[in-house]
Amino acid sequence: MTKKNEGISLNQIPATSKDVRKEMIEKMREIYPALFGEGNTLNAKELQALVDDYSKPEVERYAFPWTGKTASKRFAFTPSKARLVPDKERSVDFDTTQNLIIEGENLEVLKLLQSSYFKKVKMIYIDPPYNTGHDFVYPDDYSESKQAYWEKGGVMQEGVRVDTNTESSGRYHSNWLSMMQSRLLLARNLLRDDGVIFVSIDDHEVHNLRKLADEIFGEENLIAQLVWSGGRKNDSRFISISHEYLVCYVKNSIELIENDITWRHRKKGLEAIYSAYEKLKKKFKNDFKSIELGLSNWYAGLDNTDPAKNHSHYSHVDEKGIYFAADISWPGGGGPTYEVLHPVTKKPCKVPSRGWMFGSPDKMLEAIVDNRVHFGPDETSVPCIKTYLKDRETQVPYSVFYQDGRAATKRLRELMGGDYFEHPKDELVLKDVVEFCTKSDDLILDFFAGSGTIGHSIMELNKEDNGNRKFILVQLPEATDEKSEAFKAGYKTISQITIERVKRAGAKIKEEKPEVDTGFKTLRLAKSLFPQNMFEVDSEMTEEEKLKAWEAYLEKSKQAHLFDFKPDELLVEIALKDGFDLNFTAKPMKEFKKNKVLDVSDGEKTALVCLDESIHDETIKALETFKERRFICLERSVNSTRKWNLKRIFGDNLWVA
Repeated sequence: MTKKNEGISLNQIPATSKDVRKEMIEKMREIYPALFGEGNTLNAKELQALVDDYSKPEVERYAFPWTGKTASKRFAFTPSKARLVPDKERSVDFDTTQNLIIEGENLEVLKLLQSSYFKKVKMIYIDPPYNTGHDFVYPDDYSESKQAYWEKGGVMQEGVRVDTNTESSGRYHSNWLSMMQSRLLLARNLLRDDGVIFVSIDDHEVHNLRKLADEIFGEENLIAQLVWSGGRKNDSRFISISHEYLVCYVKNSIELIENDITWRHRKKGLEAIYSAYEKLKKKFKNDFKSIELGLSNWYAGLDNTDPAKNHSHYSHVDEKGIYFAADISWPGGGGPTYEVLHPVTKKPCKVPSRGWMFGSPDKMLEAIVDNRVHFGPDETSVPCIKTYLKDRETQVPYSVFYQDGRAATKRLRELMGGDYFEHPKDELVLKDVVEFCTKSDDLILDFFAGSGTIGHSIMELNKEDNGNRKFILVQLPEATDEKSEAFKAGYKTISQITIERVKRAGAKIKEEKPEVDTGFKTLRLAKSLFPQNMFEVDSEMTEEEKLKAWEAYLEKSKQAHLFDFKPDELLVEIALKDGFDLNFTAKPMKEFKKNKVLDVSDGEKTALVCLDESIHDETIKALETFKERRFICLERSVNSTRKWNLKRIFGDNLWVA
């Protein structure tokens, strides 16, 4: 609520996060005004008539209802009044890094990211609570109005408690679905049109997750339900459940198809093969037969679990490198059957049953001259086409894969110096996932960050391929068990483990490759600094009574110094709610002597910002030079005359907070 500005129309920086619901309604009204009647009421019959297919007989519609579904959706679209506060002490390379770790309740954080990161995220990976009855976190309560978690006494010191969600609660699946729906609705908004989301899940809720994701992302955008086998467990009574799932949806499958986007990742074990080959080449020079024999013997000596063993068919060598003698026949059959002479015996070689892959003898001759055809010892064997390993280093990801979960636990234990996190995800597996669906400058989000595995994997991948991928990790300051090793080691919350793991992993990578961005800005969720977000009003008051109450509140707050703030913190709140991303820069401008005016930019969006309590006339005069820019200041920092002058200079480019 703001006081009238003596006829001056001023643009207001939003006090809350983006109102996603309002924007959707406005888009619907723009496309089809007949959907709305008086008082902004939706004409449900008109909407039903629009979507009905009159060519088909009326049938019962498929529905996926659960208790709390509507309230969950409504809660997702209720704007957040919170803010994010920079925590430089717990950050690494704060002023230069592009990575973010945000400590806070992830639904509120997702709301705050809506303006700045709308359609900017290429990949989302989440490992949400599996709803086993023991570790259900994020218990949204839609039945009553309640304070946000960060406003409850002592929460930031003690951490957020974990609530169990046992089947006896009566809403075992409904609670989980409500929690997931609100977050996935907002997460989808952040994905680019070619974006993808992966969700780790187990058998408890995978069926419900699929139905929920079909509603939110569209069942036509399901790519796959990958099966991740993590090793046998011998403590089961009936069947050893040794797998979990990675459910994968894209934002828009048509976008990927039209842009001919394919997913490939590098085959495992290639480095070992190339290393063995180089040693043999150094020893035998151009004696290709000896190199081939040595390579075959090397393959034979590998353990069957060694990933290099899968490529043992790449056992031939020539001056161009390692190759596989592949089928040279016409795909599907019916190819030409001309004569090809063996280079040694000069006799016609055996013709493949499906004909040659080259449409004419001239094309075949070109391949032979270019040494791309592999011949057998004589004409009795069918020649082959050479397929070089260096040209086949990537492959389509498999929907079923194995990675022993104990290896990731061991590596994390060694990195952290103790077992501080149960069942961490494998950073090597996630590195492969990030590799096949992102490019070097993409942004990746994980809002159930846990131990920070995805951040670790992204830095590792950037180290390998010289990429510049960036991450945003969000983790609730969930309290660790007081009996756990983590608590005894000083980690009072899970988010502390997240931060420390990424810090240690980054330091190790930095030693190997200093140019990799292994830093991160740490931010935490907090109460807003905007007065209107702290002001509560009786809904039964008249507008005049509300205005008087607001003015009284402002005066009382000034006297109590409730508006005292750190300019850097207020700048972050204003910038985020105005649509700047959290890696914006703010440079003081030398042109202004009486006030601190900042040139704020995130590479796409810019503004001049002054957060001083009073703006000097000399500053306003100097601003005449920048009338083409946007200017943001505190509304209370200028009197009526200065407002008029600023409005004259900037017009609609004047914004106040």
